[in-house]
Amino acid sequence: MSAELICVGTELLLGDILNTNAQYIAQQLARLGIPHFYQSVVGDNPDRIKRVVRTAIERSNLLIFTGGLGPTPDDLTIETLASFFNTELEERPEVLRDIQQKFERRGRTMSPSNRKQARFPRGANVLPNPIGSAPGIIWQPRPDLTILTFPGVPAEMQRMWQDTAVPYLKRQGWGKELFYSRLLKFWGIPESELAEKVSHLLNSANPTVAPYANYGEVKLRISARAASEADARTSIDPVAQQIQEIAGLHYYGCDRDTLASVVGQLLQTRGETLAVAESCTGGSLGKALTEIPGSSVYFWGGVIAYDNRIKEELLGVNVEDLATYGAVSATVAKQMASGVRDRARTNWGLGITGIAGPGGGTPEKPVGLVYIGLASPDGTVESFEYRLGDTRGRDWVRRVSVSHALDRLRRALRF
Repeated sequence: MSAELICVGTELLLGDILNTNAQYIAQQLARLGIPHFYQSVVGDNPDRIKRVVRTAIERSNLLIFTGGLGPTPDDLTIETLASFFNTELEERPEVLRDIQQKFERRGRTMSPSNRKQARFPRGANVLPNPIGSAPGIIWQPRPDLTILTFPGVPAEMQRMWQDTAVPYLKRQGWGKELFYSRLLKFWGIPESELAEKVSHLLNSANPTVAPYANYGEVKLRISARAASEADARTSIDPVAQQIQEIAGLHYYGCDRDTLASVVGQLLQTRGETLAVAESCTGGSLGKALTEIPGSSVYFWGGVIAYDNRIKEELLGVNVEDLATYGAVSATVAKQMASGVRDRARTNWGLGITGIAGPGGGTPEKPVGLVYIGLASPDGTVESFEYRLGDTRGRDWVRRVSVSHALDRLRRALRF
């Protein structure tokens, strides 16, 4: 028995709306231990919706729809399902009264078009919507198939899911086991190299281990199916421990951890502070640090130093070194880091200078060349060179540069 998600809405296909409903329901199905192998997005067209349904009912026992429950002519989910299963629609007086009362409580008059939201396939049960005007249905058009429909509004869908759908599915015998996952995160090691190191774990059936990579960060998701979260954790723990030992210092955290949050925890534990100086990242490093609640305890501020005059006057970068080595150089990165540390009177300083592109590169200093300076409490100042390439765009260079800077500080704070 497995579930399938079908999201209805032309606006989703056009990219006008981010499909957060799919992510939410996928996560919820995993928590319930309900297998979920397929998702579809289909526009507001009855023929195409029917084709999707025709395919889905051959491979799934639980169909979950979002979208298409509104009052407008392009809201077609309910009538299309009724037509597909050759079932008449009938108006439910109690649902119509509920919709009317909701409008009255808001001081509004219900439009005649809202009346269609009270029409359901014969035999379908109401899936109540306590905060919106569009109720859903719980329907078994045949013994081996259950259909749930939800509006596309995320807040309404989530409330309906928790209040009604979850208890219903549990009563029907779904969710006897659950899926629980832990996401291990790594920086400074390619996905292929890490996958090779843990290859003996990638074919495990339960728990499973799967690699992912995005913007230079590598992730390993460990997923277990068990009767309880405690049992799943027990299954996952030894695998996670083994992976962490294999990865060593490349492993930095799990689940909701970020490089910025881990750096913050380390600084706070040590009672130390940080300031940053940024050129090519334009404040992105400071933004990453200040997104962490409570970061003012350890992050004291930063300087965005695009122009060389700012590097000279605010950070104390030597004008002759700028002329000799250029703004994008190891020498300048080190002086930016030590300069911001000294002027902010913090324990640590980070400096970033580079060529984010798309222009500005030369054969000697191509787009994607980045230098990171790290000034330590003991007076040591180091620089690190990265060549991030010019094929992935300006955003890639800036984001990966921030992560490299945070990772360099993380590694230094570990000792």
